[in-house]
Amino acid sequence: MLKYILKRLAFLPFVMFGVTFLLFFCLQFLSPEMRASLYIKDPRQLSQLDAVIEKYGLRKPMPVQYVIWLEQVVRGDLGYSETAKMPVSEAITAFFPATFELTLTAFFPILIVGVFFGVPSAVYKDRLLDHVSRFVAITGYSLPSFVLGLVLLMIFYGRLQWLPPGRYTLETDMLVHGSAFSHWTGLLTLDCLLNRQWAALGDVLRHMILPACTLLYISVALLLRITRSSMLEELG
Repeated sequence: MLKYILKRLAFLPFVMFGVTFLLFFCLQFLSPEMRASLYIKDPRQLSQLDAVIEKYGLRKPMPVQYVIWLEQVVRGDLGYSETAKMPVSEAITAFFPATFELTLTAFFPILIVGVFFGVPSAVYKDRLLDHVSRFVAITGYSLPSFVLGLVLLMIFYGRLQWLPPGRYTLETDMLVHGSAFSHWTGLLTLDCLLNRQWAALGDVLRHMILPACTLLYISVALLLRITRSSMLEELG
C-alpha cells in the first residue's frame, strides 16, 4: 500500500500541471470580454471592461497567461472566488476549519472500514464478501460526492426527518457567535467541548452525521481498492 501511495504522490505534480494547463487551454474558447465580465458586478462598470482585460493580461497568448498565473500562485495570490464572493486565500481560511473537522471525524472510520473489509476481500476472493466490497468500491468511486450527499439528504432529512441539514441550528449559531463563546481552535466540536456547551456539541455532532457518512462512503471505496489490490499482490 505504501508503494502505491508513494507512486501516486510522485505523479501528483505532473497531474496538477496537466490539469491546470488543460483548464487554461479550455478557457481560451471564451473571449477576453467574457472572462473579464466575471469581475464586473454592476452594469455601470462595463466601461471598465478593457481595463480589467489589460490588468489580468487576458489578451496575451495562453502560455504567457499560464506563466503569469503560476507566478501569482507562487506569491500566494490564488485569485478571486466567484462562488465564495471573496479572494480564494480568504475562502480557504474561512472554510478550512470546517473541512478539517469533517475530515478528522471521518478519518478513523474510513481507515477501520477500508482495512477491515479490504483485507478479507482479498483473502476470500470471488466470494460474497469480496463481491460486496467490490460493489461498494465501484459505486463509491464512480458516484459523485454531491450526488450521494443529496440522496442521503432526501432520505434521512426530506423523507424520514431523522437527521438535519446544515452545520447547526439557529440556537447554536447564536451561541457560537456570541461574546461568551471562546473560539480556541476554530474547530466547532472541540470549541464546544472546551466551552462546556454540551447541548451545542450534541447539535453539531448530529449535523455532521450525513456529511461524514458521505465522505466515509466515497473515501472507503478508494481505500478498499488499494487494500484489496495490495493484499492480492502479497498473496500472489
